[in-house]
Amino acid sequence: MVKSIAHFKSLLFLFILIAGCKNQEETLYDIVLKNGSVIDLETGSISRQTIGITDGVIMELKSTTTNVPLKAKLEIDVEGKYLLPGFWDNHVHFRGGDSLIGANKKFLKLFMANGITTVRDAGGDLTTSVMAWKSSITEGTLVGPTIFTSGPKIDGKGATWAGSLEVENEEEIRKALDSLEQIPVDFVKLYDSRISGKNYLNTIGEAEKRGLITSGHMPFTVTLEETIDAGIDTIEHLYYIMKGCASNEVYVTNKMKSGEIGFWDAMPLLMESYSDTTATNTFTTLKKNNVYVVPTLHIGKTLSYLDENNHTKDPYLKYMTPGIIKTYEGRINRVKNSKPEAIANRKQLDTFFGSLAKSLSDAGVGLLAGSDCGAYNSYTYPGVSLHKELQEMVTIGISPLEALRTSAYNGAKFLKKDANYGTLKKGKVADIVVLDGNPLEQINNTEKIHYLIKNNNAYSAVALKALLKSALIVD
Repeated sequence: MVKSIAHFKSLLFLFILIAGCKNQEETLYDIVLKNGSVIDLETGSISRQTIGITDGVIMELKSTTTNVPLKAKLEIDVEGKYLLPGFWDNHVHFRGGDSLIGANKKFLKLFMANGITTVRDAGGDLTTSVMAWKSSITEGTLVGPTIFTSGPKIDGKGATWAGSLEVENEEEIRKALDSLEQIPVDFVKLYDSRISGKNYLNTIGEAEKRGLITSGHMPFTVTLEETIDAGIDTIEHLYYIMKGCASNEVYVTNKMKSGEIGFWDAMPLLMESYSDTTATNTFTTLKKNNVYVVPTLHIGKTLSYLDENNHTKDPYLKYMTPGIIKTYEGRINRVKNSKPEAIANRKQLDTFFGSLAKSLSDAGVGLLAGSDCGAYNSYTYPGVSLHKELQEMVTIGISPLEALRTSAYNGAKFLKKDANYGTLKKGKVADIVVLDGNPLEQINNTEKIHYLIKNNNAYSAVALKALLKSALIVD
């Protein structure tokens, strides 16, 4: 009797095991990417894996050595291809007023065609449209990247950029943040054209109290240390990092407060007073406080050499509407009217910023890849400029792995979205770019897109080219 019971239990266990295997085999995913070389952005290791996706989420990752295949409605063999999270452009702009709403909407196609599955909109005047696009993309009724937005920027009275929330006192700061929370935005963007140093620091402090993420420029009437102490989460561009690395920062700050010098007057003073000791302390403080930096190297080089480079035959110019091209004129004309000394200084500054970005990376400060593309930023094209930014990083000596981390991996961590984005792991959003070549060997392989997975859809290279073609401006 005991033997019979034992035999029955063995049969029951075997039945359960077989049933479990059968159920596993019969799981039907929406999409399966078979035999791909998955790049782990945390370690830099590459492993051959098959990925099962359902409802836009990674449901399974299995080593290709397993004997249990994954079945799907759509199975794509990506043998010999390289897989990593879809790219993030961590600094873009949707702006230019109502007449450019359509032109900005076309940018969504350019991002997707270039494998960019997420963008961080760092302030503009098209918030109503951006929020509508954001919802439609999430719902799957519009093709485009996930959008995380700051909505309108916060600045002082008489702000440079249209749509900015202008603040002059603590009550206006509270009201501005109330309005941003009501939208609701994903982070707060501060600008430095008119805001006072006091209101700037108070805005960061109030945002921190509310648990809001902050990023922005920094008025030169405050020090970088004051900004970090107030709680800033990300510094956009390298001007403000350079200021914090100069031994004469306090002197320059006081000169700015008194109105004796302006922003561009301060540039050579700060560059000449760069101190390795001061810089090391600044890097340590940035890292300790988990403050990210957006170098925007590609646009810096593009704008610095407008006097030399002819952009009239740029391939991406044919995707820009006449209205967008018209917005380029301001920067172009400023270069035409600049004195030779000012042009030379700008190029010197561009070289200096390359060295500074490399030093930040070496010190372990988190960098974010951002193109700063959009209206008014001449010849910095949505989509392709993110790849140029990664290439600039590698050119100055940052490793391809570190450069890749500055896109989706660091972008997700900065916005506290890393539970769902930034790496290819079970349970995370299946935003996946499949590349023909290994970007760890050649960073320009990021442009060689074989497939893009987004919102539970698979876009082949042919489909992405068609999407790009549909964004052409027809006369």
